[in-house]
Amino acid sequence: MLEKLRERLQAHRPSRLTLRLAEAAVLMPIVDRPEPTLLFTRRAAHLNTHSGQVAFPGGKREAHDPDLLTTALRESEEEIALPPQRVELLGRLSEVVSLHGLRVTPFVGLIPPDLPLVADPTELDIIFEVPLALFLEDRRHHTDVIPVDGRPWYVPNYHVDGQVIWGLSAMMLVELLAEGFGQPIDLHREPPGPLCYFPDRLLRIQQHATT
Repeated sequence: MLEKLRERLQAHRPSRLTLRLAEAAVLMPIVDRPEPTLLFTRRAAHLNTHSGQVAFPGGKREAHDPDLLTTALRESEEEIALPPQRVELLGRLSEVVSLHGLRVTPFVGLIPPDLPLVADPTELDIIFEVPLALFLEDRRHHTDVIPVDGRPWYVPNYHVDGQVIWGLSAMMLVELLAEGFGQPIDLHREPPGPLCYFPDRLLRIQQHATT
């Protein structure tokens, strides 16, 4: 499965945005277990932004980062003590815009199991893994319907052992499933199951923050 993923991601041509925004990068770490898992973090409750949210390790590009892959690996080492040399790069996904107006580039990497990872308590509460099978079988809790430029985006929302995976992380996950594993999942096609529409108040906050 992982060898096929490598081939598909190397052939994938991710889209780039033309918006002039501050840059950020994240690493989507796949743990090379007999039943592969995807590694997530949860932002610390004391943070002013994104507190308590599930995310992939990553952050803003620093002036000394020669490229965005360096950003993703540096942030991963700072946040979860993941040595860059233990990451095998599998591919890159399309750029997305965060709620706070960052242009985020996701990188997919393969890491060995049972590394001595440690969450930085100033940024994170926990590190946890989710079996890839849960996503491949599309065991979503519901779908968030988020208008983007007047068009609905259907973003899966997963509940796993008390953790909620949604928003930007779920959007990246959809591309990984579609392009990396050939799954019939699409942000622009309404799926079966319950839908949760974002209220106007939240949308106005989103639009203001992005602007």
